[in-house]
Amino acid sequence: MENINDNLIEILVTIDQNYIKPLEVMMYSLKLNNLQQQMRVWIIYDNISAPALTALQNFGQKIDIQVEALAMNADFTFPESLLNLHDYPQEMYFRLLSGKILPSKLHRIIYLDPDILIINSIKPLWDLDLQGKMFAAAAHEGLTDIMSSINNIRLGTTTAYFNSGIMLMNLDQMRQKVKLDDLIDAINKHHDTLILPDQDILNYLYGEDILQIPETKWNYDARAYSVYLTRSAGEDNLEWVMQNTSILHFCGKPKPWQKENHSRFKVLYLNYQQMTNNLTKVKK
Repeated sequence: MENINDNLIEILVTIDQNYIKPLEVMMYSLKLNNLQQQMRVWIIYDNISAPALTALQNFGQKIDIQVEALAMNADFTFPESLLNLHDYPQEMYFRLLSGKILPSKLHRIIYLDPDILIINSIKPLWDLDLQGKMFAAAAHEGLTDIMSSINNIRLGTTTAYFNSGIMLMNLDQMRQKVKLDDLIDAINKHHDTLILPDQDILNYLYGEDILQIPETKWNYDARAYSVYLTRSAGEDNLEWVMQNTSILHFCGKPKPWQKENHSRFKVLYLNYQQMTNNLTKVKK
């Protein structure tokens, strides 16, 4: 049976050097809204410099989050020909292989994209009963569930189309079920139809192994405020979000740290970004 350490919440990110600053903002929001929790962030990476990793670990010390960095094992590197899909980096696949890379003493972990803010406690997600599933994730359904239907046809799946940006993962099951050869075979098979490669592969191979969780609580698409408001008949307004949503996800492009972004939640992101930048300027 899966063991849960109530005293330490394990977080996984898989990034390259370009996402270090957004990761710092995410980590700071995580700490500020989970002050009573111990946190450890695991970074699986391929091309981050040693000085950048040291600076990130020093930042973690400032906010009382332990940072562990693991270089991607060469045995699990994808063939170059399979990675040139829509200019997506290979780091996006590392989350699916994380069971092979992370220490065997870890049994569950929360995967988080760096382009998010945590604005309430994530402890309920950490404590979630996976009901025998390998993952827990949300589906961005819009006003209707038409996109899941389109993706069912495109990928030949029968479940909702799950977003891979926030996931609770059972690492013990992943060590048994997730295989590099299966990922490569799926990429080869659907090479011409993949839109979001790792997310498509997650849904194609493991959709039946995913427990669906509420998107407005755990994976709120920051672009879709008007959709959520309409779908809830006005109930899910800004006050509701600030009280009930735990994770704001700045999906797609542009990102909130870019000048052209006009998301309703950009000002909130910029506030956390400013606090983070001020903290990084303070010497220990």
